[in-house]
Amino acid sequence: MKKIYIRSIILFLGIVLSSSCSDYLDKETDTELSLDGVFVSKTKTENWLASCYSRIPDPTWGYTRSLGWEILGDDMTPSERWRQYDWQVIPFALGDWSVGSQWSPGYWNNLPQRIRECNLLIKNVKPLQDQNLNEDEVRLMIGECRFLKAYYYSLLLNTYGPIPFSPDEITPVDYNLSDLQIGQTPYDEIVSWIDKELKEVEKILPPSYSDGRKFGRATSIMCKAVRARMLLFAASPLVNDNAEYAGHITKDGKTLFNSAYDANKWKIAAEASKDLILSAEAAGHKLYTEMNAVGKIDPFLSCQNLHLIEASRGNTEVLFARPNVESKEYDRHTAPGGSGGAGGYGVTQSLVDAFFTANGLPISDPNSGYVETGFSTQDGFWTNGVTKFNEVKSPGLVTLADTYNMYCNREPRFYLAVNFDGAWYTDGDNAGKDKGRKLEFFNGKKDNNNKHDAPQNGYLARKRTDPSRNPVIDYFAPRHGILYRLGEAYLNYAEALNESDPGNPEALFYLNKIRERAGVRTYTTGGTDAENIHVDNDQESIRKIIRMERRVELCTEGIRYDDLRRWKLAETVLNGPFYGMNFNGKNAAEFYQRTAYQTRVYRKSFYWFPIYVAEIEKNPNLIQAPFWDK
Repeated sequence: MKKIYIRSIILFLGIVLSSSCSDYLDKETDTELSLDGVFVSKTKTENWLASCYSRIPDPTWGYTRSLGWEILGDDMTPSERWRQYDWQVIPFALGDWSVGSQWSPGYWNNLPQRIRECNLLIKNVKPLQDQNLNEDEVRLMIGECRFLKAYYYSLLLNTYGPIPFSPDEITPVDYNLSDLQIGQTPYDEIVSWIDKELKEVEKILPPSYSDGRKFGRATSIMCKAVRARMLLFAASPLVNDNAEYAGHITKDGKTLFNSAYDANKWKIAAEASKDLILSAEAAGHKLYTEMNAVGKIDPFLSCQNLHLIEASRGNTEVLFARPNVESKEYDRHTAPGGSGGAGGYGVTQSLVDAFFTANGLPISDPNSGYVETGFSTQDGFWTNGVTKFNEVKSPGLVTLADTYNMYCNREPRFYLAVNFDGAWYTDGDNAGKDKGRKLEFFNGKKDNNNKHDAPQNGYLARKRTDPSRNPVIDYFAPRHGILYRLGEAYLNYAEALNESDPGNPEALFYLNKIRERAGVRTYTTGGTDAENIHVDNDQESIRKIIRMERRVELCTEGIRYDDLRRWKLAETVLNGPFYGMNFNGKNAAEFYQRTAYQTRVYRKSFYWFPIYVAEIEKNPNLIQAPFWDK
C-alpha cells in the first residue's frame, strides 16, 4: 500500500462541515497516513480539505508581521528595533535583501505543497453515502480545491513572477530529482491558465452559503475577485510594456515576460472587475454603511466598522475573508504603550499627507484650507453631518483644542486611520467618566518610553483596530480578516476602465460611490460647488484622482505595495528618506518637526521576491528573478 505524508491542518475554515468555520484552521498535526485510508473517511477527507485551505494569508497580522506587504510599502512602519524579534522584512525595506534572505511565509516551498494536496483530493475524493458525503458535496469539494489551486498560483505569480508550473502534476513520493527540475513558465501563460480555471470553477461554486458555518469557504464571488485583481496587475506597466524585461528568458530561450504593450489587457481587466461588481451586487453584496439619526450615511462609523463588523452581522461588503486571524496581535502592536500595548506599529508621514481635507481636496490644493503649523484654539467637530463618532467624549468630536493644525480639518478616513499626538483615544483601562484620554507621543511621555515599543515617527495605526480593546486585561475582540472587498472592486474597475476606455463616465461613478460613503465631496466634470469637485475629463486627470483615492481608501490593507509595484513606481517612491514627527522631541517645538526616521533603498530587483540561491543550485533550469543576479 502506497504511503503519503499528510499535513493534516485543521486550521481556519470550519470544515468539518458541521462544525464552526473558526475551528477549521486552528490546529496543525503532522501524521503519516495511508492515502487509501483518508478518502474512505468523511472526517479525514474534510480534514484534508481543511489543510488545503491552510495557506490563505492572514490579512491582519500576516500582511504586517509575516508577509510584510505593508512594511514594504509606504503606508505603515514598525519600530525598527523590532528587528531583534525576527521581523524579517524590516531589513528588506531598508535594502538589506539578498537571494539568501529568510522569509518565513516561504511561498516557494509551502504553496506548492498545498497545491499538491488539492490535486490529491481532486483525484481521490469520492462519495461516501454511508457517511452522508454525497455527490453534490464531493463536486463542491473538488471545486473548492480547484479554486484554491488557482488562488495559490496567483499568490506565487504575484510574489515571484514566472514560476515552474505544472498545475495537475502529483509528484510521487518516490520521485527522481530530475522530475522536479523544470524551468519557469512565461508570466502571461500562467495568467491565462488561472483566468480560465477560475471562470470554469465559478460555474461550480455557489455565490454564498446559507449555512453561516461555511463562511470563508470558496464561492463563485471569490473566484471572480481573485481573477479581477490578478488581471488588473497583469495589465499594469510592470508586466505590460516593460522593456526592461525583454531579455529575461529561460535556459532554452523562451521569453518569460511579454515586454510589448497590449491595450487589450486593460479591457479584459475592466470587464473582469465589472463582472465581479455585477455578480457580487446580484448576490446581495454592497458597500457597508451605517446611517445617522437623520437617515444619511455616517462616514465615520461606516468606514470604521466595515473592517470590524462580520458578515453574519450584516457586513455584505466582504467578498473573501479569512474567518480566523491574529487580529489580537495587530491590535496589541498598534495600541499605545501607555494603555498596555506594544505601541510601535505606526503609519508614515506620507500617508498622513495623502488624506484629503474636510472639503475633499488634497492638502496641496490652495483651496483645501490645510494649515500645517500652529495649534487649534478650540475643539473640532465634524460639521458635515450627524455622527456618533467619539460619542462617549462628545459626539462628532474629531480634534481637541490645542491639536497641531496638521491634524485638524481633515476628512473622516484620516481620523479612522491615524493616531497622532493629542488625539482622543478610547482607553479601555480608564475608569473615568470619559473612558478615554489624549495620546502623548512626546519623548518621555505616557506613550513614548524612548524604547522599541513606541511610535518611532510619531504616529500609530488606527485603521482596522478595535476601539474596545484593552491590552491591560488582555481583552481583544476576535474578528475576521478581509482579503477582498467590494470597495476595492469599484476602484479596480474605475482604474481599468479609465485605461481602456478614457472618458467613460462609469469610472467617476464608481469612484464617487467610495467618496460618498467616506463623507467627502464627489467629483464631477462640471463645475465645483458645495457637493462636487471639478476634474478634467481626460485620462491623466482621472488616473491621478483614482490613484489618490486608492491610497486613502485602501491604506493599510495589503494593497498599496502591489499598487506601487504594478505602476512601476516603487523604485521611486520607496527610495530615500521616510519622514514623521521627531521621536526624540520632548516638547512641541522639538516634536512637531518633519524628521527623517529612516532611509530606505529600493532596487529594480525588489519588484519580485528572489528565488533562494539554494533552489537555483538544486535546479539548473531555473532563472533568477529579474536583476537579482546583477
